[in-house]
Amino acid sequence: MRSPPAHRFFRLRQLLGPLLIAVVALVSIGPAAAADKALAVPRFVTLRADEVNLRTGPGERYPIEWVYTRKGLPVEVVAEYDVWRKIRDSEGTEGWVHQRMITGNRAVIVRGGTQTLMSDPNPKSSVVARAESGVIARLLECEGPWCRVEAQDVRGWLPRSELWGVYPDEDVH
Repeated sequence: MRSPPAHRFFRLRQLLGPLLIAVVALVSIGPAAAADKALAVPRFVTLRADEVNLRTGPGERYPIEWVYTRKGLPVEVVAEYDVWRKIRDSEGTEGWVHQRMITGNRAVIVRGGTQTLMSDPNPKSSVVARAESGVIARLLECEGPWCRVEAQDVRGWLPRSELWGVYPDEDVH
């Protein structure tokens, strides 16, 4: 049995050398690039799944304190540790969830009794619908004291002060 010519191995090393350097460079740049794109804390997010375990600490070794059963529920990220996010819900309950269990999609909870959705960000505009306290709506945008939301395929404007899931001075587009 003949062994392959030595020049074939040399050619393979010539091709793989630059590729290996490129891979090492990309791996070393990755964490630095990720750090530059760090998201603000605190911030509002939504739950990604129908069942999300809320733990007492940042890790699977910590006991489950609560199980959320509502995909799309808005929560506030108040702290981060590695891949774990400490969240707070609209009732003030806090605990830790894995980052893969939340998404950057925005939603709000209507509060303060029945609210009137308006066609424009103006209290004198026409009424589109009414939303009961506790309704979860998708947050579309905010203009000053008004936010445009969508719930059950109905879009309208509500006063920002009557929503949980958006900051008073937050710019939402």
